[in-house]
Amino acid sequence: MSKNAPIGAFDSGVGGLSILLEVRRLLPAENLIYLADSAHCPYGIKPVEEIRQRSLEVTDFLISQRVKLVVVACNSACVAGLDQVRAKFRNVPVVGVEPAIKPAHELTRNGKIGVLATNLTLNGERFSILVEKYATGVEVYTQPGPGLVEIVESGAIETPETERLLRQYLQPLLDKGIDTLVLGCTHYPFLIPVARKICGPGVTILDTGLAVAKQTARVLKLANLMTERTAPGQETFYTSGDPTAVADVVRKLWGDPQIQVKKANV
Repeated sequence: MSKNAPIGAFDSGVGGLSILLEVRRLLPAENLIYLADSAHCPYGIKPVEEIRQRSLEVTDFLISQRVKLVVVACNSACVAGLDQVRAKFRNVPVVGVEPAIKPAHELTRNGKIGVLATNLTLNGERFSILVEKYATGVEVYTQPGPGLVEIVESGAIETPETERLLRQYLQPLLDKGIDTLVLGCTHYPFLIPVARKICGPGVTILDTGLAVAKQTARVLKLANLMTERTAPGQETFYTSGDPTAVADVVRKLWGDPQIQVKKANV
């Protein structure tokens, strides 16, 4: 496998860009390929078997693009299919994501942690294991956030409607007295400015973007797959949905008005 091959990443939509932005900052010379499975978004409300099958098919597409590592930049996909993806594609390293329960346990001052995520993530075995393993001695309060993924997918992030819905989900956690909020969906970091406005300065908000980027770098180094190039890396974006509609949102979230999005037949 070539050291100069790209890193691949996917999510049900554009949410995984919150991970990929951190990968880009940490690994500026790496080429990146991203696939937004927008035709099947959101994953979090679909049957586990369907998400698992999509995860395998999308990973297969990325492998066909000769990537050297795959980032499953979606909590729901990791719950449903991370183990199966790793089992099927044994020759390519696979990095997953999980809610930041361990860092939250280390950071909380009053022992009250809130987790905002999809129902699939909150009800999954991986989340239960995380809480059991890392949340000893603290209270963990969970809250599903239906509709938030769709808001990020539309690009309508800082609107009164978005603030109203997010406040509806965060207020029960704030009423519990949480001082640490874990964002358990890769779409949600794009809502951090609105969440900070609602939560105030007394609540620490955690997402997993930087941690996943650091793990990606560690895996590449261990496998001796860090790029040998020194020039800035390039990004290639694909979607299973409408490239024109997805491109508008990707440009906004990535901060580059020149981005083009290609159609992926997957």
